[in-house]
Order: sequence, then structure tokens, then C-alpha cells
Amino acid sequence: MKLSQFKFKLPETKIAQYPTLNRDEAKLMVLHRETGEIEHRLFKDIIEYFDEGDALIFNDTRVFPARLYGNKEKTGAKIEVFLLRELNEELRLWDVLVDPARKIRIGNKLYFGEDNSMVAEVIDNTTSRGRTLRFLYDGPHDEFKESLYALGEAPMPDDVRKLRSTEPEDLERFQTIYATNEGAVTAPSTGLHFSRELMKRMEIKGIEQAFITLHAGLGNFRAIDVEDLTKHKTDSEQMIVPARACEIVNKAKKQGKRVCATGATVLRATETAAGPEGILKEFEGWTSKFIFPPHDFTVCNSFVVNFQLPLSTMLMLTCAFGGYDAVMTAYHEALQGDYKFGTYGDALLIL
Repeated sequence: MKLSQFKFKLPETKIAQYPTLNRDEAKLMVLHRETGEIEHRLFKDIIEYFDEGDALIFNDTRVFPARLYGNKEKTGAKIEVFLLRELNEELRLWDVLVDPARKIRIGNKLYFGEDNSMVAEVIDNTTSRGRTLRFLYDGPHDEFKESLYALGEAPMPDDVRKLRSTEPEDLERFQTIYATNEGAVTAPSTGLHFSRELMKRMEIKGIEQAFITLHAGLGNFRAIDVEDLTKHKTDSEQMIVPARACEIVNKAKKQGKRVCATGATVLRATETAAGPEGILKEFEGWTSKFIFPPHDFTVCNSFVVNFQLPLSTMLMLTCAFGGYDAVMTAYHEALQGDYKFGTYGDALLIL
């Protein structure tokens, strides 16, 4: 398929700037693949589509405050630094993006905080925008991380940032209630709809909960610059599929139950770790899997995901799972109705 097939007009008024007051009260559209039937529900009604022994898979990655603002030595020029991942704990090395990149050279020092208490030195240029920074901090690592994160803010995606400024509450809003393993620079947004009450109701009903980790990066949000999707390459992301998740998922599959991926990161992770006959295997490593139609999914037979932006890799993955025509019909209905799109947007359940 071609990039242009995933283009549609999305008014800014359709992009959610804030989550719903109660996490599980966003809108939920339900698409039945076999019949094409569409239902309109609230997200908390998702429990009605799953029974005892079914399994939902969640991504338990935790977002850290990755966006910092500093000043360049001598000139005082304001520099935005986006932390991507820690490269070396002992040496305090971080892979980062800087903006504006043209102002930063190897050897430059950057100062952070009102009192310039955090200092970093540029030691490598890795890409046109990327750099490796060495933070000059002599204290214990835990103390360093605490100090570094205290200077950061929630790494809100551009579709929200261009509509409003970042707020102190954003980091909590941008975190799933089950976030455990730190390492993501963007939230697995579909998981934001799950409340503690909803998770408890699922547990009482006997719906199994399996947790994997995929540290979501910025690659999912980078613009695709090729019309031929087979030529697009995505950034690698670190992921872990533990034995317990495999036990839960494979038991449900063996019993002919529903196995549902919660969000695009989970669907990509399970397809990466899929073994023969759709068995989920333990996995620890990296994935750069890019899924677009057509694709035969072997692990999950249902999928819940937010309404995505035009031309996004997440929209392509959704179309691969639900079928291009059926999903685009659902999107047309969402656009005509009162559905919101994006990170804080409403959700689509595909059965």
C-alpha cells in the first residue's frame, strides 16, 4: 500500500488536548470485522466484550520526563534537549535530540536549572539532530537521575503541544496506572483509558491480564517520507516479553479465548515475539517491526487502539489488523461523530 492511502482531513478541533476527567469514560467504537457492524459505547463498557479466560495484554513501560530546556555556554542560547535513552550509567552518557541542532557542536557545554546546577558536555554528533551528552555529575547515580528528572517535563507529543502549553499535571496524565518499567519517551496511549476500577472489574470477571514492556520511542511519530511503504524504516525500540505473559496468552489461545492487544506497542511486540502457530515466546531485545497492510496476525485476535492521526504508522497498523476498508469506514464515522483523535483521543475496539 501507499502512504497517500492513509491521508485524511483531520480538523484540529478533533485532536484531544486533555484526557477525559475519568480515564475509562472516553468514547469507544466497536468494529466487528466479520460483519462490519459498528457500535458506539463508553470505554468502560469494553469489559462486556470479554469473558472469563480471555486475556488482555498491556504495555507496562513508564514514561520519564524527557524534555529539558538548557542554555548554551557563553551565548546563553536556549536549547531544547529531548532525552532518548541512557547509554552508560557510570559515565552519565545519554542519547538525546537537540533543537536547534545547528547551534550545538562537539565540546559545547549546556547548563540546566535556574542555578545552572546541571551541566552537560556534547561529546558526539550521531545524526543531524542527535547528540551524545555527558552529564558532569559526581554524586550517586540515583541522586543524579532524580536531579535530572526534576529538571524535565512530560514529553507531550507534538499534536498536543501545538495546541496548548505543557502543564505540571501532564506527567501524571501521561502515565498508565500500571506503568512500572521506566524507559519510554511517549506513553502507550490506549492504556491511558484503563482505570483502577476497570482493571479490578476485569479481575473479578476472570479476564486475565498479561504485561509486556516496550519502551516506546519517537519513531512512531516521525513523518514517513516515502510513498512506497516497503521502503520505510522505523527506529528500534527495546522490549521484553516475560515468561508469565507467555503463559497467560498461550493458555488463552489454547482454550480458544480472545487475546486482545492494548495499543499499537503491544501489537508490534507480540508480532515480534510470535513463534510457530502464533505461540507467544519469551523475548528480550529490540524491535524495529513496521506493520502495514496486508499482514497476517498470529498472536492476538482482538485489538483496542486510539483513533490515530493521518499518515501515522499506528493508523497503518490498525488498518492491517482490522482491514483497510473497514477501518477507514470506522474513521469516517468517527470524524462525522463526536470522537476525538490522538494521544488523549477516543478508542476503537476491533473484534
